Amino acid sequence: MGENKYGFHCGFARTQKGYNSIWVVVDRLTKVAHFIPVNTTYSGARLAELYISRIVCLHGVPKRIISDRGSQFTSRFWEQLHDSLDSKLRFSTAYHPQTDGQTERTNQILEDMLRACAIQYETSWDKSLPYTEFSYNNSYQASLKKSPFEALYGRRCRTPLFWNQTREKQVFGPDLIRDAEQQIKMVRENLRVAQSRQKSYADVRRRDLTFKVDDFVYLKMSPMRGIRRFNMKGKLAPRYIGPFKIVERKGEVAYKLELPSNLSGIHNVFHVS
Repeated sequence: MGENKYGFHCGFARTQKGYNSIWVVVDRLTKVAHFIPVNTTYSGARLAELYISRIVCLHGVPKRIISDRGSQFTSRFWEQLHDSLDSKLRFSTAYHPQTDGQTERTNQILEDMLRACAIQYETSWDKSLPYTEFSYNNSYQASLKKSPFEALYGRRCRTPLFWNQTREKQVFGPDLIRDAEQQIKMVRENLRVAQSRQKSYADVRRRDLTFKVDDFVYLKMSPMRGIRRFNMKGKLAPRYIGPFKIVERKGEVAYKLELPSNLSGIHNVFHVS
C-alpha cells in the first residue's frame, strides 16, 4: 500500500465484544480495503497496535496516510508513530473532503452492506465483518476494470467458495463452508445494491460549482455534524448556516472560509458538495 486513507464509521449497535464502530482503511491505488472492528474509546496506542498487526504486517509501511480528524489521529502520539514509520500524515478537510472522498464512498457502501446484516445478526455484526471485507475486495471495480484483490495480487482470488466463478468444480463441504457461502452470497447482494445506489446518488449530485475569493457561501449541516461541530441539534436546527466569506481557494473543490469567533474551533476548509 503506497497511500492509505482511513477513518471511523460509527453508530453501530454495541457487540458482545464491545465493538461499536468500524475503522475503514483503504489503499488509494488498488482500492483494497480493511474493515477493523473497534470501540470509539480506543486510545491512540490501542489503534497503533491494530494498525501494525492488521495493516503493516500485511502490506508494509505506506508512504503517505490521509486521515480524518478524529482525536486519536490528531494526537501527538499518532504523529510520532508515523514519524517513526517514515509515513507522511495528512488530514482531510471538513465536509466531504476530496482528500478523503474514497474512504467516504467506501463508508457509505459499507453502511448499506452491513445494514441488512445487522437486521439478522444485531449485536453480533462484527462476526460478519470478515465476509464483508472479503466480498468488497473481490467485487469488480469499474475504475480498476478488476477487483481490488486482483489489482493487488495480479490474479483472481482462489477460494473454496464460488468455484464456478474461477472455473473450478463447485465444492460442497462441511457446514462451516456452506454457512460462509451463504453469508457471502448475502453480503455480495447487499454490495451490489449499495454500489448501484451510490452511483445513482453521485450522478444526481454531481456539479461543477466554482467560487471566487470574497464570495459568500452557506454551509449545509447534517444532524451529526451539527451536533459535533456547531453545537446545534434537534429537528429545528437550521439546515444551512452562514453566509461566510471565502478567503482562499484550496485546490479544485475546497475553499477556506472566514468563520466568526464562536466557530474558531472548527476547521475552516470546506469541500463543495
